[in-house]
Amino acid sequence: MGLTLYNDLTRCKEEFMPLIQGKVGFYVCGPTVYDFIHIGNARPFVVFDVLRRYMEHKGLEVIYVQNFTDIDDKMINKANELGISVEELAERFINAYFEDIAPLGVKRATVHPFATEHIDEIIDLISRIMENGHAYVTEGNVYFDVKSFPEYGKLSGQSIEELQAGARIEVDVRKRHPLDFVLWKAKKAGEPWWDSPWGPGRPGWHIECSAMAMKYLGETVDIHGGGSDLIFPHHENEIAQAEAATGKQFVRYWVHNGYLLINKEKMSKSLGNILTVREIIKKYQPLAVRLFILGAHYRSPLDFSDESLTQATRSLQRLRNCYSDLMFHLERSQEKDVPDTWLNDIVDEGYGRFCEALDDDCNTAAALGVVFEVVRELNNYLKENVTPDKRALINARKFFATVEDIMGIIGIETILAKTEEIPSSEIERLIKERDEARKMRDFARADSIRNELADRGIILEDTPFGTRWKRKE
Repeated sequence: MGLTLYNDLTRCKEEFMPLIQGKVGFYVCGPTVYDFIHIGNARPFVVFDVLRRYMEHKGLEVIYVQNFTDIDDKMINKANELGISVEELAERFINAYFEDIAPLGVKRATVHPFATEHIDEIIDLISRIMENGHAYVTEGNVYFDVKSFPEYGKLSGQSIEELQAGARIEVDVRKRHPLDFVLWKAKKAGEPWWDSPWGPGRPGWHIECSAMAMKYLGETVDIHGGGSDLIFPHHENEIAQAEAATGKQFVRYWVHNGYLLINKEKMSKSLGNILTVREIIKKYQPLAVRLFILGAHYRSPLDFSDESLTQATRSLQRLRNCYSDLMFHLERSQEKDVPDTWLNDIVDEGYGRFCEALDDDCNTAAALGVVFEVVRELNNYLKENVTPDKRALINARKFFATVEDIMGIIGIETILAKTEEIPSSEIERLIKERDEARKMRDFARADSIRNELADRGIILEDTPFGTRWKRKE
């Protein structure tokens, strides 16, 4: 069996089969750009980045769409508060988003659509919904009629009555039913607006995502991702309005990540515990934050704390130290007459179990467990072998490259770039000079060379097999 995903629509794990063989249409709800993204926002972006990378590793062509909501009540309120236009606010925080997410290793989407650039598609979709009898106009506002869509609630697994009982809904006498949601909002003074068949106004939040997803991925999307807080009402409403317009299944696999807690409490403004990504990466290495996020299964709750980030930082260092040691020995290794096949077997088995973990509903926690098992075995091998086998080390390097390509947690390019800052020949020359100084009992000179290299970011380690060096992180 290949990749399986837990589908929130069917409430079970299913083998993933794209609608078009070899191609995947993947939509992820992006941020509403009125503020800096927080660590809770970052979780789905990192998780779905890995799922996308893994599908690409399996040879699938992934069209990955992540939107920006750049017109919304929160946008208007924040722009008014700052005394700038909504457009200026959006530009500021879209730029901030890319600045914050790049250090976490999140690849840019195939397309990053803006809601305000798809007004025509939104109006067209609303018109189709109205033509099919699923929406009505009141005072220039267009509302979706939930009673007209018998399957409303199928993603949440609740009836309209249950959803109404559990929802916090403001009373609006213009609506036929309390759960009816707005597709088009009539123009208000001081707000951005566009012309429409129902009068000037702006789109509602839910319709934006459906229109953008269908624009780039067609009327049926393979995977739609987001946080579990979006299941109701956002994703429930996306299903209703899209399927009311087309009569086709909107999304085949609904995938949602679990909540992120701060010291075992839910993030909220009232508790004052909202942590932005840019605050966190000033204190911790960005890849340690990424490693922390991937250290739990995406559907499980994840608790952020200084202790958990400190542990993730240590784990990151362990990975990077192992890779640095591997590259050090690879430069000096030779092919043995009798190859060390047992290390190859460990690495190959590790790769197989690594992929099995990711095939099992993108279980990054289990996949990381396999990676650290391979790291342990490789560390032991390097310590115990004065002359390691070049072919075995090349295979181990390939494993690391695969892990980096999919998980993005090591920072191999950074390690290699730093190593090149001081030529290896220069480092080796100084180590040889230090060894000679120690033989001559000139410990002052030996210490001077060690300190000189340390100042240049090179750490020496004296072992029974000679002096090793690695780059300080």
